[in-house]
Amino acid sequence: MIFSPNTPIQNITRILPAYQKRLAKLGIKTLRDLFLHFPHRYQDLSAIKPIDKLKLNEVATIQGKIIDIKNIRTWKKRMAITEAHVQDNGGLIKAVWFNQPYLANTLKIDSLVSLSGKISFDKTLFLSNPAYERLTDQDLRHTGRLIPVYPETSGLTSRYMRYLIHLFRPTINQIAEWLPPATIKAQKLLDLQTALRQIHFPDSTKTLAQAKRRLAFNELFLIQLFALQQKIKWQKSRSPKITFQQNLIKNFVDQLPFKLTDAQRRSAWEVLQDMQQTQPMNRLLEGDVGSGKTIVAAMAALQVIQTGWQVAFMAPTEILAQQHFQEITKVLKSYHFPVGLLTGSGAKINLKNKTTNVQPKEFLRQIKNSQIKIIIGTHALIQDRVKFKNLALVIVDEQHRFGVEQRAALQKNVSQMDDGSPATFPHLLSMTATPIPRTLALTIYGDLDLSLLDEMPKGRQEIITRVVPPTSRAKAYDFIRQQTKQGRQAFVICPRIEISDKSSVVSDQKEKLDTNHLSLNTLRNWDDVKAVKEEYEKLKKIIFPDLRIALLHGQMKAKEKEKTMKDFVAGKTDILVSTSVVEVGIDVPNAAIMMIEGADRFGLAQLHQFRGRVGRGPHQSYCLLFTESSSKSTQARLKALIACRNGFELAEKDLQLRGPGEFFGANQWGLPDLTMASLTDVELIKEARQEAIKILKTDYPLKNYPSLLEKLANFQKVIHLE
Repeated sequence: MIFSPNTPIQNITRILPAYQKRLAKLGIKTLRDLFLHFPHRYQDLSAIKPIDKLKLNEVATIQGKIIDIKNIRTWKKRMAITEAHVQDNGGLIKAVWFNQPYLANTLKIDSLVSLSGKISFDKTLFLSNPAYERLTDQDLRHTGRLIPVYPETSGLTSRYMRYLIHLFRPTINQIAEWLPPATIKAQKLLDLQTALRQIHFPDSTKTLAQAKRRLAFNELFLIQLFALQQKIKWQKSRSPKITFQQNLIKNFVDQLPFKLTDAQRRSAWEVLQDMQQTQPMNRLLEGDVGSGKTIVAAMAALQVIQTGWQVAFMAPTEILAQQHFQEITKVLKSYHFPVGLLTGSGAKINLKNKTTNVQPKEFLRQIKNSQIKIIIGTHALIQDRVKFKNLALVIVDEQHRFGVEQRAALQKNVSQMDDGSPATFPHLLSMTATPIPRTLALTIYGDLDLSLLDEMPKGRQEIITRVVPPTSRAKAYDFIRQQTKQGRQAFVICPRIEISDKSSVVSDQKEKLDTNHLSLNTLRNWDDVKAVKEEYEKLKKIIFPDLRIALLHGQMKAKEKEKTMKDFVAGKTDILVSTSVVEVGIDVPNAAIMMIEGADRFGLAQLHQFRGRVGRGPHQSYCLLFTESSSKSTQARLKALIACRNGFELAEKDLQLRGPGEFFGANQWGLPDLTMASLTDVELIKEARQEAIKILKTDYPLKNYPSLLEKLANFQKVIHLE
């Protein structure tokens, strides 16, 4: 059978059905996918040592002749042990394998072999469970070279992956080059076929580095090409010119009960200047928790509404949409503009500081007629039935939680003026409270202009942050009780919603536990019960039966969530047990304690978000990080959270400690580990961007680059720039 890169794995009889299923789990459906399944690390077994030069505990490769080989079975453990003696010109050594009796038939006496493994000692030196292969005319795959180690799944080893890729390696010759020759020459890159061969079976560390650079450049180049195309496309569009009204903005700022930070003033100025242009603004407002992004957005919205246009404000959750509705109506109350709220659970309008529920049909009519000037909502805003009359500004909060298509759908609400003038494209202001390291921002948001709120409002107090080990859990609970008795409130965050059925655990533990004298051993029995529903039951019935405790998670109905949050804000609840739905947008000034279960399961940026939910009032606030993990990496990350107060500094630290794959989620992006790692390579990102600019300057639609155009189209299907 003749194979091509597009040959489906399921059509290859040499790959058994069981292995086809396992490969599918890794997303490998064709031979091309197999070649693009890159190693995530390499083992250097290239140094071949004479047997008489071997040293204890080193990992080494030897090559020699098998003198004898046999299987023996231990009586106690019923374990099969294969023992062989291998000889080279300098000496003799024993090799031992466990539970691989077939090796006695695979590696026959007098055959030449290459073995790589750790040198151990038991009366004499021996090779423990070494990788093996026979020395024939074929290339070495598992020993005596740089050995690729692949991301694996159950029943699919790196050894098998090496076997498959080596078996079908000639098919790589059919993979066509798509990068322009001028780009390859300018960047001194390997051709694609050579890079693919070298990434799997590198001849040296030098050729491996060249292969990594070429394959990482591929994806970075496509990301930049996509981002820059979008930017050029937007720049060719026409947007309404929103003239800056100095007196309007000055009066707004003067009536605020606080003084703007310099960062807020600078960012607001950048936004207002952008909107004076006739090409669409496409700006990302990036600010730490509590840095005042909503006020900057409100200033932009006021300017637009005063000019006679509409504003759409989209948030990822109903809770956050409600929060923005309340905040916007409060800061704009003296202007008497109708402010609307549209979510999955209904519609509301605030007019002259009075909020009323309205029928969705009537709400949509008022949007279409431009009676409602600012519309706040969730994904409900991008429904086909929502039509704006003259939309000039789209504000998207926590924009990384929306897909490119969702943002674009709202921004496509082009407006036609009554005087018959051409349709206009709304300006876009994206906001995020998740600080993004500069290298990632340059890559991911290459089509956006950046405004940074890197300054906190004066008077914002420091939140005392502590890691709570298992031995201090009871003491922490006592502290929380003391705080609630003083009138403070607490959040408890759990990493999951449900676990396996343990319905009897609460009643069983309640009978055994004196709630006034908490047993540490009993508390430790709860270590695995961190799902929010279980945690709620535990806290309510066992730990704090005397306090008012409520539950909040994303699977609840909208009205339930709204009532739960209202009760908490109103002080009717002492402790709110929640999932990460409170990560953004929740503002409860009386909440002074943030307790996080399984803190090691969250990233630093997310933990910082949680911490930002407290410390918003006059009371000293605390963030308690509960973890059962004592690993060095966990402790290093949590110590970084304690030491760093600035979200941007933390984001850089998180990227350094966890890498970009975990920072953003490799699965979410659809990028291989190799490319994820390159997101920290500023120089390579810049070079990829420069090459993309060169091409787009002379050929924006890529008509002269059909292979590149096809590759870009396929690339956009698998990557999620969110």
